[in-house]
Amino acid sequence: MSQEQPRRPQAGQDPIKYGDVLPVSGDLSQKPITPEDAAMMQSAESRVLGQTQPGGVASVMQSAATRNEQAGIVGHKDVTDVTGDRGVTVTETQVPGRRIITETVGGQVVGQFVEPTPVQVGLTGAVRESALTIGEALEATAHTVGDKPVEQSDASAIQAAEVRATGSNVITPGGLASMAQSAAAFNAECQREEEKIKMGDVLTGATAKLPADKAATRQDAAGVASAEMRNNPDATATPGGVAASVAAAARLNENVGNVM
Repeated sequence: MSQEQPRRPQAGQDPIKYGDVLPVSGDLSQKPITPEDAAMMQSAESRVLGQTQPGGVASVMQSAATRNEQAGIVGHKDVTDVTGDRGVTVTETQVPGRRIITETVGGQVVGQFVEPTPVQVGLTGAVRESALTIGEALEATAHTVGDKPVEQSDASAIQAAEVRATGSNVITPGGLASMAQSAAAFNAECQREEEKIKMGDVLTGATAKLPADKAATRQDAAGVASAEMRNNPDATATPGGVAASVAAAARLNENVGNVM
């Protein structure tokens, strides 16, 4: 019996690339999504979340990979070089009453969401969890993009977050906003990447560094996002960055009815 011949690409059909369906940049954005890439993300989601999430990153990748394979653009065992080198990950950060899920492809954050988890008190069962605060959202950012050098857009977002958390426009000397602005200024002049101050250096333990804190709301998220995008030359927010984390916290708070 003769072996099945590889299917030829259908004329005029372009591949579905990462940049078409996920918030990625650089070389990865131009790579076609392959079945093996999708399988890796499905495995990662199942390992952490118990199953593939409907409409989630793995589901989107699987749909794109299936179309690319059916069109003969990629083979069933093909792996994108970027994901082969840097992999795909699904990680969780546990905070009281909730966990923050972050998904990456080739080192780039492509998805982030927050799930509530029951808080048990003795034998009385689950109690309503407290709202996720701006400080906790900033701490989550230290996990998702902790290795990213602090830029002016990050510093502006952190300052906006501190102002909203404290309710004061006065920047606390030695506080988060002050540290972030100093880090951004230093990094702008620093020539060696390994010497630059990273987001994790500033935001680890953010809650304790804030003089006051509050539950994140959609208004807070909008204000932080505006500050971050306004100070980014590309007018975009960093995936998994400060604005994204505050927005995720605000969505959770609305979903569980903690804030309006």
